[in-house]
Amino acid sequence: MTTVDGQIDRRWDQLHTWGPYGLLGISVVLAFASADPHAPAAEWYAAWSLTGAALALQLCWHVLRLRRPGGGRTPSRTGTAYYVVRWALAFALTWIAPFFAFYAASGYMDADETIPGNRWQRLGLFASAVTVAGAQAGGLPLRSTVQWILFVPLVVANSGLQMVVAHLSEQETRRSRERTATITELERTNTALQQALDENAALHAQLVVQAREAGVADERRRLAAEIHDTIAQGLAGIIAQLQVVINTPDPEQAEDHVGRALALARQSLGEARRSVHNLAPVALEHDGLPEALQKTVAEWGERTGIRAEFTVTGTAEQPHGEVAATLLRIVQEALSNAARHAHASRVGVTLSYLGDFPGGEVILDIRDDGVGFDPLALPARSRAGGFGLDGMRARAERIAGSLTVESEPGLGTALSARVPLVRHE
Repeated sequence: MTTVDGQIDRRWDQLHTWGPYGLLGISVVLAFASADPHAPAAEWYAAWSLTGAALALQLCWHVLRLRRPGGGRTPSRTGTAYYVVRWALAFALTWIAPFFAFYAASGYMDADETIPGNRWQRLGLFASAVTVAGAQAGGLPLRSTVQWILFVPLVVANSGLQMVVAHLSEQETRRSRERTATITELERTNTALQQALDENAALHAQLVVQAREAGVADERRRLAAEIHDTIAQGLAGIIAQLQVVINTPDPEQAEDHVGRALALARQSLGEARRSVHNLAPVALEHDGLPEALQKTVAEWGERTGIRAEFTVTGTAEQPHGEVAATLLRIVQEALSNAARHAHASRVGVTLSYLGDFPGGEVILDIRDDGVGFDPLALPARSRAGGFGLDGMRARAERIAGSLTVESEPGLGTALSARVPLVRHE
C-alpha cells in the first residue's frame, strides 16, 4: 500500500473513531442551549441519562475496537448490536430534542464497517435517515399534516443520498483492495526478480570459479602446444645451426649459421616471454581492467608503429579477476594477430559496460583495417591447442561468454567478445 493510501485510511479511521464523539458533543451543546427551561424535570433527566448512555456506549465501542483485529473495521454481530443500540439512543434523544439528529447522523459514517451484508447495511442507513428526516421535518413525533408532507420527501432524499454515497464508497473500497492486491503482487514479483538476479549473480560467480578450475588443464595444453610449436622448434633450429658450425671448416659459413642461431634464440626468447606474459597477466596486479587495457593498447601501438586507440563506454566497474584476465588475454592475442597477419594501419579497442542487463555484461570490440580473411576458411588453418581465434573463443566460452568474428578479404576484421559482468569479490 502506498503512503498516500495509508494516510487516507488513517484519516478515515480517525473520523470513524472520533466522529460520533464530536457529533454527540455538538448535539448536546445545541440541544441544551435551545432547550425550554420550563420543560418537565423528567424530560431533562431522560435527556441527560440518554446522553450519558450514548457516551458510555461510544467509550465501550472505542475500547472494543482497539482490542479487535483490524481495529474493529470488519462487520460483525457485535458491530451490528452497537449500531442498533446507538440508533435507538439517537432516536430517543432526537424525540426529546431535534438537534440530536446530528448524533443520529453518525449512522451514515460506519454502517459498512459494523453491519455485515449490503441489505442490512441499507436498512441501517434507512433507519438513520428516518431519524434525521424526522428532526428536519420539525421534530418527533410528527404532529401535523405539513410535517408528514415534509417527512416523506426528506426520508427519500436522505436515503437516496446515503445509498449513492454508500455505493460510491463500496466502489472505492473495492478499487482500493484491487490496488492493494496489485501493489502486493508487484512487490512479490520484484522480490522474486531480485532473488533471481541474486541467484544469477551467484551462478555467474560459481561459473567463473569452475571455469578457472577447468581452464587450468586447458592452459597447460595450450602452453605445451605453444612451447612445442615455438620455443621447442626454435631450440631445435638453434641446435641444428650449431651442429653445422661444429662440422664445417668454412669460417664464413660458420659465421652465417651462428647468425641464424642467434636470430632463432632471440625469437624463441620473445616467444617464451609472450607465453609467460599470457600465463600470468601482470598488467592487472596494480591496475583495473580499463587501465590495463589502455596501457596494453598504447604500448603495443608504440612497439609496432600502428595507430591504436582505446575507448571505454558505460559505467566502468572492476570485474572478477578471471573475467578481467580473460579479456586482457583476448586483447593481447587479437593485437598480436593484427601485427603478424592483418598488416593493419589502424586498430581500435572498445570496452563497453552494460550494467542495465540482468547481472550486467561486458563487451570487448577489436577492429582493424587490415587485409581481412575468410572466416569460413579459419577452421582449416586452426592449430590444435587453442592459438589465435579458436583460443580467444575458448577463453570467452569458459566464463559463459561468446566471441563473434566478422571479416572479409580486404575489408579488415572485427572481433566482439561478450562476457557476463561478474563483480569483483
